[in-house]
Amino acid sequence: MDDWFTIDKIDADTYIISEYRHWEETHCYLLNGGKRSLLIDTGLGICDISRPVSRLTEKPVTAVATHIHWDHIGGHKYYPDFYAHRAELSWLEGGFPQPLETIKGYVTERCRLPAGYNIDSYTFFQGHPARVLEGKESIDMGGRRIEVLHTPGHSPGHMCFWEPDRGYLFTGDLAYKGALTTYFPSTDPAAYLRSLERVAALPASRLFPGHHTLDIAPEILLRMRDAFRQLEGKGLLRHGAGTFSYGDWSVRL
Repeated sequence: MDDWFTIDKIDADTYIISEYRHWEETHCYLLNGGKRSLLIDTGLGICDISRPVSRLTEKPVTAVATHIHWDHIGGHKYYPDFYAHRAELSWLEGGFPQPLETIKGYVTERCRLPAGYNIDSYTFFQGHPARVLEGKESIDMGGRRIEVLHTPGHSPGHMCFWEPDRGYLFTGDLAYKGALTTYFPSTDPAAYLRSLERVAALPASRLFPGHHTLDIAPEILLRMRDAFRQLEGKGLLRHGAGTFSYGDWSVRL
C-alpha cells in the first residue's frame, strides 16, 4: 500500500499528499511550523496517511478538514487532535445526509484499490473535534500562521485556509479544475458565489485545490466568480438549472 500516496514538495516545510489512484485525485496538505504541523484534509482513508506524514514531520500533528465529506476525513481516525466547523458537527455524529452504502460506491468508483482491500471494512469517520471552528480563527503552528475562512456553498461548513505570509490559499472543494458540485441538497449555490467573491479578493500568489490538477492559478477564482454572477443574473444559480461548462472547469447545479 506504500504506492497509494504521491508526495510533492511545495517548499521546505509544505507538502502535498495526493491519492491519484482514485478518480477524485484528492490532495491533502502538510504544513510544518516551528512547534507543530497542520494537516489540511486526510483523504479517503483507504490507506494510512499517518505513515507518509510521519516521514515528513516529527512534530505533533493537528488535522483540519476543509469539510466533512468522506474523501477529506478518511484519515482523521489517526489524528484525535482535529478541528471541524460547527455547521457540520452533526455529520460527525451520525447525521451525514447520505447512507454508508452510497459512500462506499463513491469510494470504489474508478479506483485502483490496493490488493486485498475489503470495502466492507470502510467506515465514515465519526468523532468529536478538539476545537470547533466558526471562521475568522487563526491557527498558530509556531512561526507560521493560518487563517480560517468559512466558505460555505459546497457544504455548510466548508472552509478555506489562507496563509497571508506566503500567499498560499488552500481551497478544498470550493475551487479546482474539473466539475464543481453544487447540486446535492446540502449545497447552496448562492452561498457558493458569496464565498468565491470573498476568496477572489485575496492577494493569493498560489492556489492549492482539493482535487485534480495542481496546475491551477489564482486567476481561476475571478473567472469562477464572474461565471457564478452571470448565472445569478440569469436566474440560473439554483438547484436543477443544469450543467454549465467554462473550459477547464464546469459547475453542475
